[in-house]
Amino acid sequence: MAQYDKSDLERRMKGALESLRGDLGGLRTGRASASLLDPVQVEVYGSNMPLNQVGTVSAPEPRMLTVQVWDGSNVQPVEKAIRAAGLGLNPQVDGTTIRLPIPDLTEERRKELAKLAGQYAEKAKIAVRNVRRDGMDALKADENKKEIGEDEKKRHEGDVQKLTDEKIAEIDAIASEKESEILEL
Repeated sequence: MAQYDKSDLERRMKGALESLRGDLGGLRTGRASASLLDPVQVEVYGSNMPLNQVGTVSAPEPRMLTVQVWDGSNVQPVEKAIRAAGLGLNPQVDGTTIRLPIPDLTEERRKELAKLAGQYAEKAKIAVRNVRRDGMDALKADENKKEIGEDEKKRHEGDVQKLTDEKIAEIDAIASEKESEILEL
């Protein structure tokens, strides 16, 4: 049974791109976005839960987020989790609603966020390269087992490299777009 599976490699590389998009979506660009609070975990009912499982997150204005907490007893843990998330937000409690004004980004904070976007992109590139390595190893194994010939192995290696190059270019484009979005505001 051959180990090389191009569709599996494509699926795994696509997963790295989706992960990057999720990471970058959580970076604050000065505009309110509900995805900004995606990484926030709230300790309620004896376990950690994503914020969106204890309340409704919305962006009623361009520079304001609100969290409508479903259970009034969870307001304090939600406020505490938002403060502890290191997002630079200052929650204001109003009953079961928590308002989060989005402050202007300082030049220093913009540079930090742009650098973080670059780190996320590098992490995604490493993931893509690891998938490439797995593909190359599978091709080598298939050749050693005499399931494919040297010519076929070379052709597939070219396909894997081409796919890798395409995904790396896509990662660079996504990251550079996010960095310029952060720095331009």
